[in-house]
Amino acid sequence: MDINSIAVSGRSPVAIACPYISIDGDALRLRLVDSTDRAFLQRVYAQSRADEMAKVSHWSDVQKAEFLRFQFDAQDAHYRAHYPDAEFWVVQWHKQDIGRLYLHHSEDDIRVMDIALLSPLRGQGFGSQLMQWILSMAERQNKSVSLHVEPENPAKRLYLSLGFEVCGEISFYQRMCWLPN
Repeated sequence: MDINSIAVSGRSPVAIACPYISIDGDALRLRLVDSTDRAFLQRVYAQSRADEMAKVSHWSDVQKAEFLRFQFDAQDAHYRAHYPDAEFWVVQWHKQDIGRLYLHHSEDDIRVMDIALLSPLRGQGFGSQLMQWILSMAERQNKSVSLHVEPENPAKRLYLSLGFEVCGEISFYQRMCWLPN
């Protein structure tokens, strides 16, 4: 089943009808998040904040872990409350879980709510492949793509190289936008 040929109300691909999406043959793919993924998703989240936590010297490792669990739970609750029809994916490489990708489709935009990979796998092209897949889908659907990124996040260079532009600022984040040709 080709996920790109299926749509719900003209919006997003039908994730329920197809629990996997192949990005690169069967090597890189997306799998719908399920109830057994919580610990893995927490680990991805914690690793995505490791640099930030390394600067907090007055907390023990236990305190940092508890803080990150709390933050993960708050973020997860926020995403699910404010984006009830979003797609929550586990990124897999050769059927091994390596990251997460959360997308929200609106009538004219695909919002990359979150994209994160396990630390050892960053900088190896997985994020580029995922973003190119999203842009290709947006191009076919004539939609923009938007995301938020911290100004010093190394991924910002990738987004700029793919044609994103800074189109606003919200708190500590820059909003970046990509428009189809």
